[in-house]
Amino acid sequence: MQHSDSSRLKHKIHEIIFEADTPEGKAFDVILLLLIAASVLTVTLESVEHLQQRYATVFTIVEWIFTVFFTLEYLLRLYCVLRPMKYATSFFGIVDLLAILPSYLALFLPTAQYFLIIRAFRLIRIFRIFKMAHFINEGDIIIQALRASRAKITVFLTFVSLLVIIIGAIMYLIEGGTNDGFSSIPRSIYWSIVTLTTVGYGDITPLTGLGQFISAIVMILGYAIIAVPTGIVSAEFVREYRNNKATTQACRYCGKEGHDHDAIHCKYCGEVLNL
Repeated sequence: MQHSDSSRLKHKIHEIIFEADTPEGKAFDVILLLLIAASVLTVTLESVEHLQQRYATVFTIVEWIFTVFFTLEYLLRLYCVLRPMKYATSFFGIVDLLAILPSYLALFLPTAQYFLIIRAFRLIRIFRIFKMAHFINEGDIIIQALRASRAKITVFLTFVSLLVIIIGAIMYLIEGGTNDGFSSIPRSIYWSIVTLTTVGYGDITPLTGLGQFISAIVMILGYAIIAVPTGIVSAEFVREYRNNKATTQACRYCGKEGHDHDAIHCKYCGEVLNL
């Protein structure tokens, strides 16, 4: 009987904390996000020197209130999932841990509390609140497209790396004797990177006519190069695009989301979902 009551309690906590398909779950997520935003704002304001000097005690008290709440929330998440270590090592599990760890580290390292800004990453959960689950699915598409583009992007970056080295070496030969900005090949390579990426800091500029002509070519080439990775990834987006709709339901075994509405088993670990 006690085992059954404990299972029902875990199921209820899991439904509230991990899912946004119920009024309680949605209310919990709204409250959680408001507290996360308030915590990030507190850490941000604390970094302002005159505010920190004036309200240091207030900031400390408020931050520890947030830390206690987030610690309890993290422990409840571990309690209600069937495989705690699976959740603890997941993306959100690590982020949840990092959200509270700096407060305790600050007891030994005074500047560690500023790492609490990482709590902003937890705002990603906002996609679950208003049943915007299609964002989860779109996120999966982005990840898959980037993975599929990995080889092409690697080849592209290798080509660009060789190109900036060649351009840098050429500009060193042209400008090196008369222009202090091109005093070495590494500085010339730095200039070629800045120019090719169309950043254009202007701290190093060619003085000779030939150098300026090459600069113009490199700038125009930069616009063409920017379009290459965009096209590669966009093509993979089209290839990977799927029309299936995802829910906010989280698997109690692996903690993964993004399941179809009619899914019975988790598509990541194969376990039965909460129906």
